Amino acid sequence: MASEDVKASEKAVSTIVNLAEEAKLAREGVKAPSYAVLSICKSLVAGGVAGGVSRTAVAPLERLKILLQVQNPHSIKYNGTVQGLKYIWRTEGFRGLFKGNGTNCARIVPNSAVKFFSYEQASKGILWLYQQQTGNEDAELTPLLRLGAGACAGIIAMSATYPMDMVRGRLTVQTEKSPYQYRGIVHALSTVLREEGPRALYKGWLPSVIGVIPYVGLNFAVYESLKDWLIKTRPFGLVEDSDLSVPTRLACGAAAGTIGQTVAYPLDVIRRRMQMVGWKDAASIVTGDGRAAALEYNGMIDAFRKTVKYEGFGALYKGLVPNSVKVVPSIALAFVTYEVVKDILGVEVRISD
Repeated sequence: MASEDVKASEKAVSTIVNLAEEAKLAREGVKAPSYAVLSICKSLVAGGVAGGVSRTAVAPLERLKILLQVQNPHSIKYNGTVQGLKYIWRTEGFRGLFKGNGTNCARIVPNSAVKFFSYEQASKGILWLYQQQTGNEDAELTPLLRLGAGACAGIIAMSATYPMDMVRGRLTVQTEKSPYQYRGIVHALSTVLREEGPRALYKGWLPSVIGVIPYVGLNFAVYESLKDWLIKTRPFGLVEDSDLSVPTRLACGAAAGTIGQTVAYPLDVIRRRMQMVGWKDAASIVTGDGRAAALEYNGMIDAFRKTVKYEGFGALYKGLVPNSVKVVPSIALAFVTYEVVKDILGVEVRISD
């Protein structure tokens, strides 16, 4: 009898232990996806905040850049960065400097969130494939692989938010004297859909995607590669405790932004001009074939050809100066804000593994 009691007790204990183990595994199973979702949300929030802060800080330069890109070459209003900003201030006041920024933030916040998150995921996927191919589990991302990850992130983010970019361009260039007024984001979207059709929301998408590959790709590749190089070589005493200071990271971001935007800028000009096609009141902004009429393009190549033919090669770099002045703080702020916000939220701050 005693032996049976002992066996029964052992069986009961074993059952309790098994149940406890199952409960533990169940809790871990629920906790893992919950943690993953929270981490994703924090990453998206950090990216969104980074985009909003960086773009608002340079909103006047962003608007001037677009105005320079699409202005009528036969009726020049904006001759440069300082003169252009003064002209906007004189004719439209302080609010004119930030016209279109609400729409820009409504676009850039989700764009930035998707871009940074996509880069993280693409980096992890590409690194895993690279490690499997080389058979080296300690392999790290090369600058070329970072370029590929950045290009993937840029294409995904650009495609997801492109309609907002399209209407943002139109809201930015209109003034109080424009014959037709968009009252806001929703009104602009609904008007374009009604008058020009759904495809109009993606005018200029191809040059945008082609341009975003070197732009975003180089931004991430240069920024991450510079950081890695500085941490490994420790030049000029810039590295403390295996980490970079905020000013050093800002400098890395500025260098990344300058290189990326210089390479991709002509495609940005063509994209912006193609976005104006079909807008019946764009005649006061751009011209086509030397006539004071709304500009018409048959595609990206045709847009390049007409721009160079009638305005010269330099037209592909209209607005480059304010854009260069804008890019340095904008990209730098975006990278640093992203890392700082992720640090505050308690998420691993390194952008790539």
